[in-house]
Amino acid sequence: MLEIVITMFDVLRSDWRAVFERDPAARNAFEVLTYPGLHAIFWHRIAHRCWRWNLKSLARLISQVSRFFTGIEIHPGAKIGKGFFIDHGMGVVIGETAEIGDNVLLYHGVTLGGVSLEKKKRHPTLGNNVVIASGAKVLGAITIGDNAKIGANAVVLKDIPPDSTVVGIPGRVVIQNGKRVDSEPLTHGRGLDPEGEMIQALQKRIDALEARLNNIQLSIEDNKTSTEKSVETDATV
Repeated sequence: MLEIVITMFDVLRSDWRAVFERDPAARNAFEVLTYPGLHAIFWHRIAHRCWRWNLKSLARLISQVSRFFTGIEIHPGAKIGKGFFIDHGMGVVIGETAEIGDNVLLYHGVTLGGVSLEKKKRHPTLGNNVVIASGAKVLGAITIGDNAKIGANAVVLKDIPPDSTVVGIPGRVVIQNGKRVDSEPLTHGRGLDPEGEMIQALQKRIDALEARLNNIQLSIEDNKTSTEKSVETDATV
């Protein structure tokens, strides 16, 4: 029992340090104590311990109370390594079979979700030192390698190798091992605006229809001119 308490204290201390290491706005201990992300991981550590001891109803109760106060939903079955930090936090969802390595950083609105209703491994596994930006969705029993970075609002549906940067919907690797692998330069928002792409497609369609209409009008005018000339010739004769 003493060993469990010591281990828990060590993990919580690493979570505390992670706040100061990852958030430049953290000025002092009093401010950090108000962070919902810190509250969420603290209560998750307790809920997860209860879950492992088969006190599942108690674990769920602790989890739901924490969700009510923090806006962060972490299933008590999720396995989370030390040095974990959720910045801002509102809207973060972490599923039951999710596994998270050490020193992982999540921003608000991140979802580690499942794509299956079967009772099996159905949520993502994150390696160490992973950073997931706000609004990103990582779905399914996929693996995100160590040191990977996932851009804001990306939707990741397949495994991501270590030391990669992922953007877009669906998520694609644009940088790996410090080298660009995308054929085009990375531009802000590319692949993240489906409405804009639809409008561009409609504009192209309109331009094509206008060009076709102009051709038809020119053809009609040419035929009209030819007919008038023919009538004038007949009248002369």
